[in-house]
Amino acid sequence: MKETSVLHIWNVAGVSSILAKYQNRLFGWKTWVIMRKEFDQFITTVYGELCSCGRARFYLKSILASRLYNIIHIHYIDKILPWLRRIYRRKCLVMHYHGSDIRGKWELKRRLWSKADLVIVSTQDLFTEAPSSERNKKIFHLPNPVDTELFKPMPNLRRKGKALFIYSSRRPKLRESLEWAKKIAKQNSLSLEILDIDRNPIRYIDMPRLLNRYEYFIDHCYVPALSKTALEALACGLKVIRWDGRVIEGLPEQHKPENVVKKLKEYYERACPEIFSKVLA
Repeated sequence: MKETSVLHIWNVAGVSSILAKYQNRLFGWKTWVIMRKEFDQFITTVYGELCSCGRARFYLKSILASRLYNIIHIHYIDKILPWLRRIYRRKCLVMHYHGSDIRGKWELKRRLWSKADLVIVSTQDLFTEAPSSERNKKIFHLPNPVDTELFKPMPNLRRKGKALFIYSSRRPKLRESLEWAKKIAKQNSLSLEILDIDRNPIRYIDMPRLLNRYEYFIDHCYVPALSKTALEALACGLKVIRWDGRVIEGLPEQHKPENVVKKLKEYYERACPEIFSKVLA
């Protein structure tokens, strides 16, 4: 029996590490993640390796590492797709987009994502925006997973009436949400604390304790989709105020890691049946 193996290239918000970890745990697959250290400010690569190298060397390392895996799952850096397709014609190539890397750019980037056997998007709005002729054929929506081993309630830390809003002073759209968050906090009589992650970066492994200090988390308002941090807040037991002002509680089943990797396995099998038929042979 040939082993199923998956290499995740790049790691957006720790998603790759979660997918690889649970693919290995649930299915026994050989999995790994490679990511450039320079772009992992919050050290979200808790499963996999961080590479201290430039772009060209990282691309070369990724291409060489890919020879050892039969599924290559690329996140964000779609420019590597044509190279991988040219070199590994028989491998299953998966392109995974997470937000601004594809939002409003589907036609502009068609020459890149068209090289993949399967295209995954992290939010429903990205799926709705994708070319209709490709939806549910080649392009699929996969909810963001949350590592529920790490993000869980710590009731002894909770402070009633406290709300947290996290933004990046380098990202204009998040800055635009700042005034909205202040307004929402006032309307709900909440004491708001604002964290600029550019000035005060928080390590990924420290986020659960930070989130658990609050009763509410106010999410961004510029996209009708929950951020990954909002999902992590829900997993920690916080009430989340989403883009439309609605208060929600509890992590939805579709975002639990076991359910996400099972759904992803279905997509793999659909896009690249020959890989799995060889595995079972």
